[in-house]
Amino acid sequence: MPLPSSTHLVLIPSYNPGRKVLATVRAARAQWTPVWVVIDGSTDGSAGWLAEEAERDPGLRVITMPRNQGKGAAVLHGITLAAQAGFTHALTMDSDGQHPEGLIPSFMATSQAHPDAMVLGKPVFGPEAPALRVNGRKVSNAWANLETLGMGIGDSLYGFRVYPIPPLMRVMQGTRFMRRFDFDPEAVVRLCWAGVRPINIDAPVRYFTPEEGGVSHFKYLRDNALLSWMHTRLFTGFVLRLPLLLWRRLGSR
Repeated sequence: MPLPSSTHLVLIPSYNPGRKVLATVRAARAQWTPVWVVIDGSTDGSAGWLAEEAERDPGLRVITMPRNQGKGAAVLHGITLAAQAGFTHALTMDSDGQHPEGLIPSFMATSQAHPDAMVLGKPVFGPEAPALRVNGRKVSNAWANLETLGMGIGDSLYGFRVYPIPPLMRVMQGTRFMRRFDFDPEAVVRLCWAGVRPINIDAPVRYFTPEEGGVSHFKYLRDNALLSWMHTRLFTGFVLRLPLLLWRRLGSR
């Protein structure tokens, strides 16, 4: 196992991932120490499986939330505890095995070399990726780059990324939103507004079929409506911040 880091941890928000979570956590632990999992009110037995895993593995911490509150809420709970423990950065990844745990060390190394930046995974899709999901995210990406005056967000929805914890906590504590599926895109936009520079790194993403143990909580109508409302709010915020963003953009040239 790798030597423990006192500044960077892997943070895995998890809601009803099924048995895939055990393989995901073990693979992450083979690459990094420590790994924290935030159980977001799961009812599939995964809290018990992971608690047993943590008893055998001191590099794994399992944090259980009593009810489902959403991905963003789970991340906020995790980074709040991480900040209290002295950590400065968190790499977030999904619990269902879609994200490339083998890239954890290189993402962390990039973050350590550029601690003021956020390191964003830019997904490389395989042939199994649903075309509706792949094409649909292009709309969110276009909005995110408009709302940040093209600061360079490679992908607004891919959750495999390293955040500097203090600015992420500040932007999350400053809004009552960003608590559910809207977390990933709103986080990068608001962090860009706060002056946090994005660094993009290509990273594969794997979509598993139900026969392979894949689990998806994405609801097309519900979650796209949430994203539409989110971008409506963000565009309003963008208009209000436009003079500052223009001044910052011109000053960087």
